Amino acid sequence: MKNLFIALLLCIIAFPLWSADWPQYRGPNRDGISTETALLKAWPATGPKVLWKTPIGDGYSGITIANGRLYTMDAKDKDEFIVCMDAASGKEIWRYRADTNFINDQGNGPRGTPTLDGETLYSFGANGVLVALSAGDGKKIWEHDVKKEVAGKVPIWGFSSSPLVEGDLLILPVGGSDNNAIVAFIKKTGAIAWKSQGDEPGYSSPIAVTIKGVRQILVFSGTKMLSVAPDDGKLYWEYGWKTDWFVNSAVPIFVPDDRIFISTGYNHGSAMLKVVLRGGKPAVEEMWLIKNMQNHFNTSVLHDGHIYGFDNAVLKCIDATTGEDKWQKSGFGKGTLILADGHLIVLSERGRLILVQATPAEYKQISAVEALKGKCWTMPTLANGKLYLRNQKEVVCVDLKGT
Repeated sequence: MKNLFIALLLCIIAFPLWSADWPQYRGPNRDGISTETALLKAWPATGPKVLWKTPIGDGYSGITIANGRLYTMDAKDKDEFIVCMDAASGKEIWRYRADTNFINDQGNGPRGTPTLDGETLYSFGANGVLVALSAGDGKKIWEHDVKKEVAGKVPIWGFSSSPLVEGDLLILPVGGSDNNAIVAFIKKTGAIAWKSQGDEPGYSSPIAVTIKGVRQILVFSGTKMLSVAPDDGKLYWEYGWKTDWFVNSAVPIFVPDDRIFISTGYNHGSAMLKVVLRGGKPAVEEMWLIKNMQNHFNTSVLHDGHIYGFDNAVLKCIDATTGEDKWQKSGFGKGTLILADGHLIVLSERGRLILVQATPAEYKQISAVEALKGKCWTMPTLANGKLYLRNQKEVVCVDLKGT
């Protein structure tokens, strides 16, 4: 027992623990929710203190934070990069060229967010290059070009999914008609473990949930909501959901204990699905279908039985049980948001940062400040009391604890 204690102590000394990291897209649990507390309940008129700013290239890639480092993607000139910075200062530590730049009328550069798992960083570029790097020094471990190797189909506005780590696998929707819409890679070697389903590619990222004792991978592809088994990709259930241009972008939201919320724009709307067991196997039933919450490309958050998100360009709160509107507020454009310490942290499409109390009773704004300029389509990242924001020109870090 003494030797075990010493071994554990040495591990803690060698690998310091970071209590509130943000190691993947949409945070620790992939739900847009931070577990941090003791954040500022209101901001000064000038906003929370800006700790640093640093230039960044093109792209909408989100920011991953772990062990004092920041990881994201950008593009400069003809090249797409994966970038590592010091989270405390913004100083660049390493930069890895991953692919050619993705050029598009809605903005150039990468869309997906890197995923950190232990000492390995996984990143998926807009043109379809999936790469595993050493998080410490940015050296390549393995790489796949899904266009060439698994017949992945590049969406109109570029690959946008962020890789999901599930046990020993890395799971990614790549789109394709020949049983290759979803691909699972062995995360250590990059070897393909399984391929499943056929569909047009969407723009959403997968999540893993356990419902009624069954682990499931949920993928919002181009025309369907899919549930597959993590070990072999076998289909559990599907729910048809075809949106114009196949723009299924928002991530599905798990509503405990057995519901799934999905939403898209283009006058489609949202639905609440209930997962049931039929003959011991998962199946799905539609609970409700509405028009009044249309997430165009950014995902809502769930809090105390209510869903907060952008109905196109209107910030809205709806009842998760009925879909009923509780309140709405315009003026943000197609913004983004996360939930932390009982508040919504909202970033408008043009860089206004707003603190809103997360209550269904009314829209209650606490503070607001101009944090960035230009187009802001990347959701905020909150890690260890620091909020990280980006547009297509710079990354900004602000202190939300006032320390």
